[in-house]
Amino acid sequence: MGTRICTASLAATAALTAGLTTTPAHATGPTGPTAPSARDGGTHLLFDKNHRDPADSRVRLVQSGTGKVLADYRAGSGQGGTAGRDECARNKGWVPDGTYRILGHTTRKKGGRDGINGYAIRLADKTCRDGRTRRTALFLHSEMRSDGTQGIAVPGRDSPFRWDGDSDYHSLGCVKLAPADVKHLFAAAERYGWPATLKVVK
Repeated sequence: MGTRICTASLAATAALTAGLTTTPAHATGPTGPTAPSARDGGTHLLFDKNHRDPADSRVRLVQSGTGKVLADYRAGSGQGGTAGRDECARNKGWVPDGTYRILGHTTRKKGGRDGINGYAIRLADKTCRDGRTRRTALFLHSEMRSDGTQGIAVPGRDSPFRWDGDSDYHSLGCVKLAPADVKHLFAAAERYGWPATLKVVK
């Protein structure tokens, strides 16, 4: 089961954002008939949780002014089961409900064997519903090498550098997409304007 680390100490938080392109507070898309205008409020991401199967949830790129869905992908968060639906369960539960600032994005994150590599969108920390537990080091990401390519298959093992199947939608709390989908999302964000927020809803 592919579960790249999605938590970190406060001392390591600054290092997690190294190499990220900062997302502007009011990101706008390119000019043209298909791009949202500044009047429309740009775009935002929406993570729609599926309580029956957290690994079959949805991430959508949405035009903020109109609510139009510009792109839609399967995504997962958490380990599944009861603990996987507990937003306060570090390393097991899915991301807490609420609105997150998007702190930046990169196509070449270097997290190594136990981290996140390649295409990644960094989310702000969030305190879960108990008012005490802080969920940190949260990303929207996939499984790949730091250059965005897929690693080699390892017989009998789940590779941290390769998407091995549906089990890779499970995570330690981050939001995960298949490699082709996260790359398509980056392309859509470049086309329509980078979102400044992610909204997580039930």
